[in-house]
Amino acid sequence: MADIALTEADATTSRTARAETTRRASRGDARFHFLTWLAAAAVLLIFTGVIISLVIGSIPAIKAYGLPFLWSSVWNPTTDLFGGLPSIYGTLVTSALALLVAVPVGIGIAIFLTELCPRPLRRPIGIAIELLAGIPSIIYGIWGLFVFAPWFQAHVQQPIIDATSGIPLIGTLFGGAPYGIGIFTASLILSIMVLPFISAVTRDVFETVPTMLKEATYGLGCTTWEVMWRVVLPYARSGVIGGAMLALGRALGETMAVTFVIGNAHTIAPSLFAPGTTISATIANEFTEATTPLYTSSLIFLGLILFFITFIVLAFAQWMLLSLERRAGTK
Repeated sequence: MADIALTEADATTSRTARAETTRRASRGDARFHFLTWLAAAAVLLIFTGVIISLVIGSIPAIKAYGLPFLWSSVWNPTTDLFGGLPSIYGTLVTSALALLVAVPVGIGIAIFLTELCPRPLRRPIGIAIELLAGIPSIIYGIWGLFVFAPWFQAHVQQPIIDATSGIPLIGTLFGGAPYGIGIFTASLILSIMVLPFISAVTRDVFETVPTMLKEATYGLGCTTWEVMWRVVLPYARSGVIGGAMLALGRALGETMAVTFVIGNAHTIAPSLFAPGTTISATIANEFTEATTPLYTSSLIFLGLILFFITFIVLAFAQWMLLSLERRAGTK
């Protein structure tokens, strides 16, 4: 009887211990759930706060200029007349040209690192490329202004201007004086800055492609080019597009490097070699000189426009990725 009572007491103690452990785990899980919810709510609060502050700061400019601010090219602080078209144009053109250069190069680097590079060199080369992302943007700007721009002016711009002179459309697109700095120079600097994002993300996505899938394609007699073009890229296209959109978000908001090399001219020239400006460069250059409330509000309005441009671009990227996934799921 004593043994039976002892066994029942042990069972009761064990059940009590398990119940206490379960309650403790439930309390810990509730605290973890609250902390994660708090972190997500903090992001939403910051996001909302940024929008509200930009809208409030932009109200004087919105009341004064309205929607015509978007397509007006006037920028005259003396008379308090401002328009955002040159800055918007420069932002979109430099970012688009940067992606046009960086995406093919980034994909090529990813293909080399995953398929062609000798194994002992893969890690050192990959680290070297990723280190480009850690260089401060002002260093890119100084290097671009004092090293790249003079070389580009003498060895690239002038020969291109001479070669395309008199050709319709192309001559206009690459015409004018060889300043060294300008829209195209800023685009090339931006392409170097966003290249590590594209190559790193693309390489990681390429490495997720099943080895068996590639080996089977090679077994059918396909070349490396055919394997990459017909198997790897279609399999990893969502990741490649995601990396490109991440780079585009960086390019749209880049400030210091672009400010150094773009020329900071509030004009829209037909030539890509001509000086221009971007929204970020305009704000960085002129915020300390904004001596009137309307001047300051116009710069904040430009910031609000840049915010919406970035938001629209990233939202479109998400929609495109979802569309690709749905289409892939229906095949």
